[in-house]
Amino acid sequence: MSNNRVTRRQFLNYTLTGVGGFMAAGMLMPMVRFAVDPVLQKKEGGDFVLTKQKVSELTKTPVKVDFTFEQVDAWYKSDVTSTAWVYKEGDKVIALSPVCKHLGCTVNWEGDPAHKNQFFCPCHGGRYEKNGENIKGTPPLGPLDEFEVKEKDGLLMIGKTRPNTLV
Repeated sequence: MSNNRVTRRQFLNYTLTGVGGFMAAGMLMPMVRFAVDPVLQKKEGGDFVLTKQKVSELTKTPVKVDFTFEQVDAWYKSDVTSTAWVYKEGDKVIALSPVCKHLGCTVNWEGDPAHKNQFFCPCHGGRYEKNGENIKGTPPLGPLDEFEVKEKDGLLMIGKTRPNTLV
């Protein structure tokens, strides 16, 4: 037998420290997992969504192109339909976001008969030029965002939005 005997006080101290450590680890592990797990998730698919719009059919007049993609929120998956205003300027395909920079309403091409060849926001009378530049003296504070675009097998692919590079 050893001469280093454990007193009752030391035994309780070791026991309570061990139990407290296990309880703390049990509480911290979910929090650490919650913070680290999104970083470790594999991202499926690419950044571009294939649309039904043929690039050869695009003209200088903006057309509304709808596209659908799968959105994942935690464990819930849903199909989201979004829109872009797409036109050709020479050989370049341009896709603009329809979201107004004033309050997030949806803009329409030639939505106001008084303002031809402009995007119009019906919420507060915001107007944009064809390239997405906001017209001075109207509510929007900045230009419409631009979508990244690619072509695949003659069809238009729309990517993420970025700040407008045309203005």
